[in-house]
Amino acid sequence: DMAEPIQQLTRNNSPQERQTIPFTLIQRKEKLGDLLYEKRQYGKAKWACIKMKEKQYEQSICLGFMKLMRYICEQNSSGLYLGITIPIVTIVHTNESQSEMTQSVTVAYYLPEVLQDEPPHPFDSDIIIEEWPSTIVYSR
Repeated sequence: DMAEPIQQLTRNNSPQERQTIPFTLIQRKEKLGDLLYEKRQYGKAKWACIKMKEKQYEQSICLGFMKLMRYICEQNSSGLYLGITIPIVTIVHTNESQSEMTQSVTVAYYLPEVLQDEPPHPFDSDIIIEEWPSTIVYSR
């Protein structure tokens, strides 16, 4: 099912074609010279998002990512490969008291700068285009 999107990604995704999302570094945590994580602030932007709720957290992330890859690799109103932006963000949801994680996750893809004003519409109705305000992200 994913052969076509993976082939498209392989053909079109050399490292110089990956767009790093512009961010402001807020904090960098290292241990013995190894990077543990960065706390970053991303500016207001449009993201393609999908919310998944499978039995396992990892399964939700994988399925959400695969659906986003189909959108990126031509299953959109432009019919074009949109290009990869990094990182792909995973939002882990918690219960109302924020005391435990739920099975629900959101996987989000930052739309490249050239598509921010008029993002292509996804064919998959589970994918929505959202405009996020300035956002804090922890990146590994």
